[in-house]
Amino acid sequence: MVLAAGLGQRMRPITDTLPKPLVAIGGKPMLDHALDRLAEAGVEAAVVNVHHLASQIEAHLAARTTPRVTISDERALLLETGGGVKKALPLLGREPFFHVNSDSLWSETGLSNMRAMVEAWDGARMDMLLLLARREGSVGFDGRGDFFQDEKGLLTRRGSAERAPYVYAGVAIMKPDLFADTPEGAFSLNLLFDRAIAVGRLHGLVLDGQWLHVGTPDAIAPAEAAFAAARRAPARADA
Repeated sequence: MVLAAGLGQRMRPITDTLPKPLVAIGGKPMLDHALDRLAEAGVEAAVVNVHHLASQIEAHLAARTTPRVTISDERALLLETGGGVKKALPLLGREPFFHVNSDSLWSETGLSNMRAMVEAWDGARMDMLLLLARREGSVGFDGRGDFFQDEKGLLTRRGSAERAPYVYAGVAIMKPDLFADTPEGAFSLNLLFDRAIAVGRLHGLVLDGQWLHVGTPDAIAPAEAAFAAARRAPARADA
C-alpha cells in the first residue's frame, strides 16, 4: 500500500499544481522511488491511494507494470494513514503487506532495506515492523525523534524524553487483522502503533543508509545533494 493521497500543504506553492508524490528528487518522482524500491524487494502488486490532484497521479501510473498498480480512490474523503488502508483492504488481501509513504526517501548503502525488512519479518512475534532512521545524520529532519528500541528490537514511544534516537522512516510491514477493530472514516496509523506497543509487538529495523526528509520546498536541494553524494560514493564490499 503506497500512500499518495495527502495534500502536501507544507510543500506549497509547489503542491498547488503538482501532487507531492510527483515532485522529483534525483531525477525521479518520489512516488516512483517508492514503487521502484518495492519492485526491488520482490513486490509484484501495489495499491496506491489518491485524493489531491488525483488525475495527475493516475495518469502518471497508467503505464506502470512493475509493480502492477491498482488505484484506491479517496477523492470523496481523505482518510489519513490508517483509514486509507482500511478502505483498501479488499484490494490488499489477507497476508501481511508493506505500508509506504510515497515521500519516503533514502540512499541505499548496501542491500535493499525493504528486502531486509522481508527477511526480518516474523509474524509470530510481530504485528508491525517499522523501518527506522537514525535521527542524527538524517537529511532535512529537525524533530526530536519518535522511538526507543530495546535489544530485542521492540519499540517504545519517546514519551516525555527530550530526544529519541529513531524516527519512523515511512515504511512498515503489517498484518491486515490490525484493522479489524478500528474507526470508520479517517484515522491515523499512530493508533495501530500504540496498540502494537501495548502488547509488545511493535518492532523496528534500522535503515542501512541515509534518510531524506522532504517536507518543504527548502528540503529539496539538500535531498538532491544527498542523492548525488550517494551516487558518487564507492560501493561497499558487502553490497
